[in-house]
Amino acid sequence: MSYTELLSPIHQFLKCRTPEQWIEEAIKPENLSVILIDHLICELKAAQSAMYLIRKYAVDKESGDALLEWLKPFEDFAYRKEGNWRELVKHNTLTKSMLPKSGTPYGQDLIDKMVLLIKEELHHFYQVLELMDEFNVPYENITSSRYAKGMIRHVTSYEPDTLIDKLIIGAYIEARSCERFAAIAPHVDKRLGDFYVSLLRSEARHYQDYLTLAEEIAGGDISERVKFFGEKEAELISTPDADFKFHSGVPTI
Repeated sequence: MSYTELLSPIHQFLKCRTPEQWIEEAIKPENLSVILIDHLICELKAAQSAMYLIRKYAVDKESGDALLEWLKPFEDFAYRKEGNWRELVKHNTLTKSMLPKSGTPYGQDLIDKMVLLIKEELHHFYQVLELMDEFNVPYENITSSRYAKGMIRHVTSYEPDTLIDKLIIGAYIEARSCERFAAIAPHVDKRLGDFYVSLLRSEARHYQDYLTLAEEIAGGDISERVKFFGEKEAELISTPDADFKFHSGVPTI
């Protein structure tokens, strides 16, 4: 499949394209550090979100504890600046099989898709650290953008709609990431551009996995909720935003 074919359903799914003003800002050399560091944290947060869904909805306490242990070295590095980032590649393994807890309506498919997503996001986390090392970008803590919070505040408070909404949001975050990697790849250093292109297939699959899970769990038509969150997402992307980040809106700086 060509990248054009890969991106076609992404562009149809998203309610707007990334504004040119954001692309212009993102490819400025002086913004490389914020783009890379924010990308790094986004990969970890994607892994954490997937882990949360498995722990809350699908597995027993023992499996949940194994998930926490898996992510701990990555969280220690990102939030507490503990450990050597070069050692993280050895920690991207899950020590036990994840089995559904008894009585859960959410089965092995949710677990399998989210475990694969976590593994890939943590691998990307390490790859971004390698790039930061190559480009002499030191790691530092940065604040989160308004993007994910701007969608999460619209999540329904009763189940299974809460889970369905979170899966739809996950689909939009992954789809937007895919679209933005493709948008900036031709305009940056070749090493960086090649890396962004290499991420497109997994990000596109992640968006489809989230959407498929949402449809399966709903057991019916979710097009209205998908449309609702699509409009909220597009609003966050296409309105002025003073805080420039990977998922920010139109830069006002």
